[in-house]
Amino acid sequence: MNKNMENPIKRRKSRQIMVGNVPVGGDAPIAVQTMTNTETTDIDATVAQIRRAQDAGVDIVRVSVPTMDAAVAFGEIRKQVDVPLISDIHFDYRIALKVADLGVDCLRINPGNIGREDRVRAVVDAAKQNGIPIRIGVNAGSLEKDLQKKYGEPTPDALVESAMRHIDILDRLNFPDFKLSLKASDIFMTVAAYRKIADKIDQPLHLGITEAGGLRGGTVKSSIGLGLLLWDGIGDTIRVSLAADPVEEVKVGWDMLKSLKLRSRGINFIACPSCSRQNFDVIKTMNELEMRVEDIRTDMDVAVIGCVVNGPGEAKESDIGLTGGQPNLVYIDGKPSGKLTNDNLVEDLERMIRTRALELDEERKDLITSDK
Repeated sequence: MNKNMENPIKRRKSRQIMVGNVPVGGDAPIAVQTMTNTETTDIDATVAQIRRAQDAGVDIVRVSVPTMDAAVAFGEIRKQVDVPLISDIHFDYRIALKVADLGVDCLRINPGNIGREDRVRAVVDAAKQNGIPIRIGVNAGSLEKDLQKKYGEPTPDALVESAMRHIDILDRLNFPDFKLSLKASDIFMTVAAYRKIADKIDQPLHLGITEAGGLRGGTVKSSIGLGLLLWDGIGDTIRVSLAADPVEEVKVGWDMLKSLKLRSRGINFIACPSCSRQNFDVIKTMNELEMRVEDIRTDMDVAVIGCVVNGPGEAKESDIGLTGGQPNLVYIDGKPSGKLTNDNLVEDLERMIRTRALELDEERKDLITSDK
């Protein structure tokens, strides 16, 4: 998308809640979320994984808390990290009460599977007293038995009906501070369910294609499903559910939001797939370059094009552009700025990117200061 072109996505208006210090809904940026896959009772491993997710840019992390021992461990984890944490709890309301007093930032709990209403009320009261929102998580794989019988199989309507049951409980208890997810591994079912519920409630929606698969297949499924919803303006937080390192979930989530111009963080690469016209090894260059500059957080576009057919055009729309030639041409802010040979190409390009990133940071800081 041309930088001057207006983003056509008009986001759904939703009620804003706070998950720790991260605003969710309203006009807040779409938050990127992941979930730890370590044993929660292994405090060191869980903390290390959360910190790596933070380095990758995660906004919110969910931690499974299936037992009281895990709840105690969660309290220690909470002390060691500063990212907002959601506790994932099923069935045992006492675990929710425990983590509510240990600094959790959101309770992922379905009111309908907690049991008696006095138990649900106790959890809601604890959430109110601690200023903690709740996330209702409906999943096609764990629909209520009567809904499975009624619909015969998971369907979008079944997911929505299940969600409304949980929402009705919170409504009766006068608790509007929740967000909702309606997940299935099937893209069509997920998209249809979210579209249906988006018109029924004004609370934030957390998006995900559950159990999407491995790194490659899960990325593709999630990108299609979440991309359709994000294009509709639906979604306030996202999680890319992959059978992979949670850090990869964060990276894919950010790439998804960057591609739709919904958030910016780090380098947006434009690179050709390469062909016999290339004047340098584009694939090798990109593989090395992406790893080298992964730490850069500056919002910038970098074009790496192997020949002069599309190279100059892409370079002129980028902060830095490399066009294959003899020698290769470098553009900065769309203007010719130098030449690079294939010797030490990656090192030279990395140096130029880092220099330009620092310049852009200063320019934007000065702009913000002058606006004040």
